[in-house]
Amino acid sequence: MRKTSANDDLMTTREAGEKLGVAVRTVQLWVEAGLLPAWRTAGGHRRIPRAAVDALMLERSQVFIPAVAPAAPVVAPPSAAVSGIKILVVEDDPIMLRLTSQVMATWKFPVTLNTASNGFEALVRIGEMQPDLVVTDLHMPGMDGFQMLRTLKKSGSGYEALKVVVVSALSAADIAANGGLPADVSFFAKPVHFGRLEELVRASFETQPA
Repeated sequence: MRKTSANDDLMTTREAGEKLGVAVRTVQLWVEAGLLPAWRTAGGHRRIPRAAVDALMLERSQVFIPAVAPAAPVVAPPSAAVSGIKILVVEDDPIMLRLTSQVMATWKFPVTLNTASNGFEALVRIGEMQPDLVVTDLHMPGMDGFQMLRTLKKSGSGYEALKVVVVSALSAADIAANGGLPADVSFFAKPVHFGRLEELVRASFETQPA
């Protein structure tokens, strides 16, 4: 079917994904999170304004720069039980972000690290890098950790099984007042005990015996 001038300004999720360089499922996640405006046709297909895709491309190029340089993967000894783990750290405090990144770079198994400073940026990075683990704060400007987690753990998102560790200074009462955390999310109170965090990550990704 030939496009008219009216629908030249609209894109399918496939077209948006090709332009943004991400999978269709990632585009759907961003739509569900409100990062991309979209609506459904009478036939149930999503349509996204081309201008919104262009705006997101521009925003990604200008804003979504890691607060610290991603840590280089650590070379693990031959006997290590864990192989390369992709970790996304979501934290708005640049000092805490740098500290966490530096500590993770010393872990005795290979880590590929990326960072984000809020939930909005994290959802973009999750779609881009497909992490094995997300370590996130809760109280952040813009989209906070609670909203990000609701988006990720929503049925049908494709990220329901993504491993998430929350690191926060919020009290149990504050967390409960914001709707609590999903049952499969681990929690560490700030200041975080990095040794225990390393143990949890290692245990979660150990290679099981054949």
